[in-house]
Amino acid sequence: MPKAMQYTKGSIIYFEGDHDERIFIMQQGAVLLTSTDIESGQPVAEQVKSGEFFGVKSALGHFRREETATALVPTVAVALTIQEFEILFSNNKALIMKMLRVFSNQLRQIHKKTESILNNVQADQQSGMLAVAKSFYDEEQFRSACDVYMKFMKRYPNSPQMADVQKKYQDAKLRADKLAAVNRGTPVDYDDDGSSSSLKLFQLPAFERFAKTYEPGEVIIAEYEPGDSFYLIQSGRVQLVKCVNGSKKNLDVLKPGEFFGEMAILDNSARSATCMAAGNVKCLEFNKENFELLITGNPQMALLLLKLFCKRIYDQKRRFKILVIKDLTARIADVFMLLDEMNPVMNEAEKQRRFNVTISDVAHWAGLSAEVTRDEINKFVERRKIEVYDNYMIVLNINDMKRTVDTRGGARSAGL
Repeated sequence: MPKAMQYTKGSIIYFEGDHDERIFIMQQGAVLLTSTDIESGQPVAEQVKSGEFFGVKSALGHFRREETATALVPTVAVALTIQEFEILFSNNKALIMKMLRVFSNQLRQIHKKTESILNNVQADQQSGMLAVAKSFYDEEQFRSACDVYMKFMKRYPNSPQMADVQKKYQDAKLRADKLAAVNRGTPVDYDDDGSSSSLKLFQLPAFERFAKTYEPGEVIIAEYEPGDSFYLIQSGRVQLVKCVNGSKKNLDVLKPGEFFGEMAILDNSARSATCMAAGNVKCLEFNKENFELLITGNPQMALLLLKLFCKRIYDQKRRFKILVIKDLTARIADVFMLLDEMNPVMNEAEKQRRFNVTISDVAHWAGLSAEVTRDEINKFVERRKIEVYDNYMIVLNINDMKRTVDTRGGARSAGL
């Protein structure tokens, strides 16, 4: 049963860094949420209004609290377990859409901050799509370049650049066909463990009409194009990539049971990344018109999306924390701390860690060039802190990375 909690003026409901999976609804009084801005290091305060939730993201994502909650006056807040919140959430259609839009907007804002710190120049939608196509072409991913050019021609048939785009498409298609002829005969291999709850939810025959298949390298959605559909991966893997100042950067690889493309629908914005098939892929495609009906009619799906946003917001904030570290040695060290968080070990007393990453992977997480990253890692190698191999690295003592971050990572990029 939800429990009404009474707090006197000045009481701490929870501290930043706490493990606490309660979710609260403000009933009466006033609560102040205080945290530290990742970029500036300055304190940030937000007051919770009556009827609003707080503590949702950390509870659903099973993360430590990101803020301290303090009662400004005598306050009553209702505390719910995760299960109690899920029941309440699932039975309130207005709440479902409101929270999804709020979380989507929060994630979008973090994306914008990340792009700003990476000095990624924002383009208009048409120029952006052409830059994405060019980045694929330059890396000889001609099939993907063709797909983006084709999407551009369908989206913008009256573009003054149409003749040039058609020529580039034909050139990319010719090259793609040559590569396809070499690779012809590769067997179709769908990766699907069938264990995801979202997969089980959509195994009904009624959903089969939404199914679409994609070949390796095929672009499902292109960065900068308008968002009018979203997807659930049934089998295979989908790679997320982003065009940063004309260069393609890998963001993530999504597995069966995961959603993508929902952000652009929720906040009516252009796509923030390109999603392409990493191998043979089967997805369910849902359009913008039936999004709200589908979500509110399937509370389990809405909860999965909400938890997905919690994870993505946390992950994006964690990466942003790395990018704002000015000291490059500390920044590289924090990348290894992130990798350690992503790959927890059974025996925490064991200090040595093996990470299946390359110089290029670390450079991506650190927001640095491969050359700068190699130079910084070589400093660790020379001090016998890291061993580097072709496809993996060994951190000899993970505590050394933590000490480096703690002692050298305090300076942030903003205002320096």
